[in-house]
Formats: sequence, C-alpha cells, structure tokens
Amino acid sequence: MGLALSDSEGRVATPLEVLERSGSEAQDHAAIAAVAADRQVAVVVVGLPISLDGTMGPAARAAGAEARRLAAAVGVPVETCDERLSTAAAERQLRLGEVKGSRRRQVVDMAAAAVILQSWLDARRDAAPT
Repeated sequence: MGLALSDSEGRVATPLEVLERSGSEAQDHAAIAAVAADRQVAVVVVGLPISLDGTMGPAARAAGAEARRLAAAVGVPVETCDERLSTAAAERQLRLGEVKGSRRRQVVDMAAAAVILQSWLDARRDAAPT
C-alpha cells in the first residue's frame, strides 16, 4: 500500500512509504492508523479503482467498503478518490525521473499514492469558493 502526505497547506502531495499488506485487514488498518497518528493527519484519502468506463466494479465496491472500515480504525475522516490511471501516471513520472527498473517497481505504489492524493487536493482546491 503506497502512502503519501501533503504539505500543511494541502497544496503538494509527496510520496511517503510503502506498507506491505500483512494478510490481516485489522493489522493493515492499525499500521495506517499509526502513521496517521504519528503524522497528525486530518484526512486519509483512499484510492478507488473505478473502471475506465466510470462504473463501480467489484474492486471499487470492495475498496469503498474497506475505506469505511478503515475510518473506524484511524479516527479521522476517510475519503475516497478516483485512482484511474494513477499507476500509469506514477510510472511515467518515475521514468522521466530516470528511476530504473527494480527501484521503480519498489516505489511505484507510493508514487501512485502521491498522484491520487494530489488529484484529491486539486479537486478540493478547485471546488473551494473563491
């Protein structure tokens, strides 16, 4: 699971780390909660794998349900954000940054998390009254 954070003004998302899934949703949620508490996050954003045609397939429904369960563990609001093409965008950014093969595979999840978070931040900023 890729993790990313934003700056205190909520303008720029930065990759943080990758947490390997443990096989236990409760343990995974506890690990995310620990990072959220340590970093004093106000909102957790979860990528929602909506189908390319815009529909909510089984993966998106499962991710949405897990996000609702995660909210109970982290103690802060949990919101979802369309993650379509986030991995492709992250891969492209890493290639442009000349991050090589095996290293790129290691960091793509946290780079994709930063893409998702940046999308969420931009949407919030665009929706804010001026």
